[in-house]
Amino acid sequence: MLKSVPPDTAAPAPTAATTQVPFFRPDIGTREIDEVVAVLRSGWLTTGPKVRQFEREFATAVNAPHTVAVNSCTAALHLAIEALGLRAGQRVLVPTMTFAATAEVLHYIGAVPVLVDCDPVTFNLDLDQAEKALERDADARRGAAAPSDDTRIVGIMPVHVGGLMIDCDRLRALADQYGVWIVEDAAHAFPAAWRKNSDAPWQRCGDQTGTVTAFSFYANKTITTGEGGMAATADAGLADRMRLMSLHGLTNDAWDRYRGGKSWDYRIVAPGYKYNLTDVAAAIGIHQLSRAEEMRQNREAVALAYLDALSDVTEIELPPTDPNRIHSWHLFPVRLRLDTLSLDRDRIIDELRDLGIGCSVHWRPLHCHPYYQERFGLTPESFPTASAQFERVISIPIFSSMTEDEVGRVIESIRQLTRTFRR
Repeated sequence: MLKSVPPDTAAPAPTAATTQVPFFRPDIGTREIDEVVAVLRSGWLTTGPKVRQFEREFATAVNAPHTVAVNSCTAALHLAIEALGLRAGQRVLVPTMTFAATAEVLHYIGAVPVLVDCDPVTFNLDLDQAEKALERDADARRGAAAPSDDTRIVGIMPVHVGGLMIDCDRLRALADQYGVWIVEDAAHAFPAAWRKNSDAPWQRCGDQTGTVTAFSFYANKTITTGEGGMAATADAGLADRMRLMSLHGLTNDAWDRYRGGKSWDYRIVAPGYKYNLTDVAAAIGIHQLSRAEEMRQNREAVALAYLDALSDVTEIELPPTDPNRIHSWHLFPVRLRLDTLSLDRDRIIDELRDLGIGCSVHWRPLHCHPYYQERFGLTPESFPTASAQFERVISIPIFSSMTEDEVGRVIESIRQLTRTFRR
């Protein structure tokens, strides 16, 4: 665990010659490597016993009755909406402050994303705006020219930005009130949890916080399989459908067909996809999962060091914390107070990189991409909060193997730049 570093004494003043601090570094140990080697030697590399073990252990970790391992969070999202019966023309609420995948999977089916602005503090989907969109849709369906079920809002896809969970209680209340399903994009939110108040029990992300919850194990996530994802649900029927569709709609996967004594035969019962996870990837995931809480605590230690050492830097705003959230700390987004600085966000990123500090932006909101602007006629003014926040946010390094020296270098680089370019 890292210790907080006092401001201005964290590390020597950085220069272009200092050691690079990457934006992220996968935390892979010898147990993961040994497990992969064992899989390679086993002769069974694709979906098999390691995938099934990973599914069982992940289900236990998030307290989900059913899990389906797949090759990406995008695949999990796509399988979820297909299993829920989403049809072309139907509409789904999606935050504009998200990565492409959240809305992209709707286009695979011909459904329509209804973008929603973000909360200015957490960057999560603004539930007030979501409620207004649902109410407008309900009012339209009550009118004389009510649209058919083929165009109504049928679902909502929240994103737990950076690993800080949305208000799940209010989210579920809205879903119940308007009769819509919830597919959570939890790419950032393992392990994470929420509670209604300090007297309530913790509820893990994936423990029925959505109809289906989709997780990511991409290389920079809180646990990784290189590429990979998981769908979690309490609905056995949805789990069965997602598993079926994850491998060409076949009645038996390769492991079932070829292990000792099993029949070679299979049936195609639906036109499925090629979304299965391999045993090689699952071998990594099994041991990443066993260290998940330890790695989360390491990330939290980095976050606490930043929060302590940068609290007096008036040129930036630090991310929120909440005593009723267990934060996964996938991201640490810093917001610049641009009116106090002589450089814009992009120039500050360039300066940080010149000092050897990796950083990124999460994300360009969907309504600021050409596809959504041209198809839906959107402009930056369509979603003013997301547009304004996008212009001033930077994600700085946070990962579980980060050293005290690396944390100190990031802190001092930010302090140096804000001093140098202060108005």
